[in-house]
Amino acid sequence: MIQKGTSDEALLLGIDTGGTYTDAILFCERSGVVGKAKALTTRHDLAEGIAGAVDAVLAKASAPVRRIGLVSMSTTLATNALVEGQGGRVALVMVGFSETDLTHAGLRNALRSDPVIFLPGGHDVHGNETPLEMGRLEAQIDALAKNVTAFAVCAYFAVRNPAHEIAVRDFIRARTDLPVTISHELSAQLGGPRRALTTLLNARLIALIDRLVVATESFLKQRGIRAPLMVVRGDGALVSAEFARSRPIETILSGPAASLVGARYLTGLDRAIVSDIGGTTTDIAVLENGQPRIDPQGATVGGHRTMVEAVAMRTFGLGGDSEVSIEEGGLSGRLVLGPRRLIPLSLAAHLHREQILNVLQKQQSRSLTNRLDGRFVCQSGMPARHAAGLSQNEGALYARLGQQPVALETVLHSSAQLAPLNRLVARGLVSLIGFTPTDAAHVLGQQTGWDAEAARLGAALFARRRDGSGQPLALDADAFCERVLALLARRSAEAVLETALCEAGLDGRSLIEHELLRRALDGEQSVARFQVSLDRPVIGLGASAPLHYSGLGKLLRGDCVLPEHADVANAIGAVVGRVSVRCEAHIGQPREGVYRVRVAEELHDFADEEEAMAFAEQVLKRDLRDRARGAGAEQAEVHVTREVNAVDVEGVRRFLEARIVALASGRPRMTRNRV
Repeated sequence: MIQKGTSDEALLLGIDTGGTYTDAILFCERSGVVGKAKALTTRHDLAEGIAGAVDAVLAKASAPVRRIGLVSMSTTLATNALVEGQGGRVALVMVGFSETDLTHAGLRNALRSDPVIFLPGGHDVHGNETPLEMGRLEAQIDALAKNVTAFAVCAYFAVRNPAHEIAVRDFIRARTDLPVTISHELSAQLGGPRRALTTLLNARLIALIDRLVVATESFLKQRGIRAPLMVVRGDGALVSAEFARSRPIETILSGPAASLVGARYLTGLDRAIVSDIGGTTTDIAVLENGQPRIDPQGATVGGHRTMVEAVAMRTFGLGGDSEVSIEEGGLSGRLVLGPRRLIPLSLAAHLHREQILNVLQKQQSRSLTNRLDGRFVCQSGMPARHAAGLSQNEGALYARLGQQPVALETVLHSSAQLAPLNRLVARGLVSLIGFTPTDAAHVLGQQTGWDAEAARLGAALFARRRDGSGQPLALDADAFCERVLALLARRSAEAVLETALCEAGLDGRSLIEHELLRRALDGEQSVARFQVSLDRPVIGLGASAPLHYSGLGKLLRGDCVLPEHADVANAIGAVVGRVSVRCEAHIGQPREGVYRVRVAEELHDFADEEEAMAFAEQVLKRDLRDRARGAGAEQAEVHVTREVNAVDVEGVRRFLEARIVALASGRPRMTRNRV
């Protein structure tokens, strides 16, 4: 139930920008949710979707903008981009590495066709340098700047001495106006290739998060909302928008992390599995003692294991807007969902009714089916600069498309054009339109709001397609839609169970495909009866959770809790969180009697261990307070811990290394109530 706040309470505005919807809530710390609204996420101009949601919630709550003391935002845009393989074109500069290092941590696959430059240089584990040579970069910098959207720099043992990363960054900034990400600012962990991967992904996401922050700031300024703008980080903490713009990789799992905070607030449950289904992804994590677990190995999204500290979340390419396709080469006509997101036919027709319906009706009238039936394509509306570095085939195909959707069969004249089309989709430059579970729900009357006629035509085109044995996929459109929704429910149950198995230390991905678990989920009865259940309830979140999770409890033999305001849990989580910032220092021993401190991008040598420790703590506390203020904290509490690695050799203590970790936490700054 939505509460009405008193007129003297400051309001907190929460915004969640997802792949399909942008949500907005108004929240009072004493009264809870006082208003909520949704609008379509407009990828070509994110400000439109933000304005639609925020204006609607302000109107519903009859709230003046002067009462808003804080704006906080979560987003799944970065998560979705990595799951779908999207992002800008980046030049990766690796200092002190070789070509063989690309084979580690999935770096070569993540690079795709993006350029990489290897420079001599780097440091050893104690921070001693190999001379840096930038001749190759100097020769290529001007050509690279014309064909990429950002630079990523990773140097060998930069976490022990960042001097070469800083030198390369400063050179690139002096010669270009493009953003530069350097690896040691993102992670203090060893493991060069995985740190390079994290840096590459950060640079790839900069333009995306920058667009979101700029759009939000522009809208707030237009409406006269002068409150601070915060962004949810992947570990559930809040940081200032400016902080997030420079480190967008930390916003991967922002939306899912906010949903966990929101789930805990809405249900009060301390032990649960939280499953949040959106348009593009399903994000699942475990609550234990009221807290989400932080993944010590780093967040994994879209198959990439990063070094980003985030909630231990499993993200599946499964949502209401997941692509429905048929398994290639199969005899049974097995349906496949995702991981790619499509614009649903019902939504496309809602926006472009005549173009979509005319094509679908024409395709329906033909006697023969085509695998491209019910598919459309259009430019996504990304700014022109994001089209830098396209190949000749990609550029020609992109130039033939516009903002209006056209039938895919009129664009693809040969199978050879499919590869450049998929690359354009991966770059986020082109959007595909097709049949999704959202369309199936519209056909069956379980969702409304968009064009059900287009959805039914799309379902009918699918239903009459033939499997490997020549039989139609379904008797009619309704039967096909029931099959699609049943598959989404089943896949959702499998995703929850896979997560639970992984939490138990098992190989959940392999086990979920085992025949015994399949029989247990299906509830098959035989001489040998198999059952599977969970030790805690599932909290279902997302606007479509009441539809897709209605049978989840039955499949998993347990409770599925669907709380009030589950549709805006992310936005709630965005306003009830805290600012949290951490820094660390490393102390090594390059030779007997010397304690080398690496802190705040500087190296200092000491002759005494305790003196080195005290110095590191002093610098960390000073810098952390500054960083906490920069991240938006009102008043931050600082806690410092020491992790010392020493061994005993024949009764004599031998110091090896130490890590000093400082954490600052506090509520975000708010503008004072001006009522």
